[in-house]
Amino acid sequence: MARIGLIAFGGRLPVEVAASAEVHVVTFAGVETLLTPTSGTAHRFETLGRVVSELRSVGTERIVLAGSLKRPALDQTAFDSETRALATALSVAVKRGDDAVMRLVIGFFEGQGLEVLGAHEVAPHLVAEPGLVAGPAPADGHRADADRAEAILGALGPLDVGQAAVVAGGRCLGIETVQGTDAMLRQVAETPAHHRPDAAGVLVKWAKDGQDLRADMPAIGPVTVDLAARAGLAGIVVEAGRVLILDRAAVVAAAEDAGLFVLARGE
Repeated sequence: MARIGLIAFGGRLPVEVAASAEVHVVTFAGVETLLTPTSGTAHRFETLGRVVSELRSVGTERIVLAGSLKRPALDQTAFDSETRALATALSVAVKRGDDAVMRLVIGFFEGQGLEVLGAHEVAPHLVAEPGLVAGPAPADGHRADADRAEAILGALGPLDVGQAAVVAGGRCLGIETVQGTDAMLRQVAETPAHHRPDAAGVLVKWAKDGQDLRADMPAIGPVTVDLAARAGLAGIVVEAGRVLILDRAAVVAAAEDAGLFVLARGE
């Protein structure tokens, strides 16, 4: 596989992608990432044209956008011509949600003649396969809670709210919003006992219908397992084929240590 342009944001995913293919790493100023840019220089979001020029200069025709990113504050006076043309559409997309923003960004790079790949296409070993990943087999009650969480996420999908929910004893204890899954799990951990049923509960991580998985494929990692344990949950259910498991060995070890199950289902 020829060199791929890796636009690296935060978290473990860019590292996993970089270990799976020959990549040219692009980073952005103000974004904490675990990788160093190949060119030695971090770019600005206001000058995406320079990113495209760099990728072309090294003969890269395919790119991957990987990692977590908080919406950056943009200085409109610093826009280059390519980014300025994107600005009006971006302001509209931001109001419609993350999916709209990512589709616009993907469309921008495709319009510049670059093919956009998903991290799962470059590192397919990260994709959750159907079956029990770790821990004990879930009980019927856990499966019922997972069903309930999936139904909630399915209903909210068109609203572009989030990719995760926690249900215990049929009661919804948390829904992921813009703060992310980790913040939701911390909130669940702080939920008073009188608001929680006796059932331990389950975290479900599920892709939204129609979601473009090339830029925002849901993922779990060891931190997810740790926070689920601290929240008093019995396990984690992810959508097989449409959720990434990062640092799988550490996920399995953390789940086994905590006595949590990790189950992939849905295919």
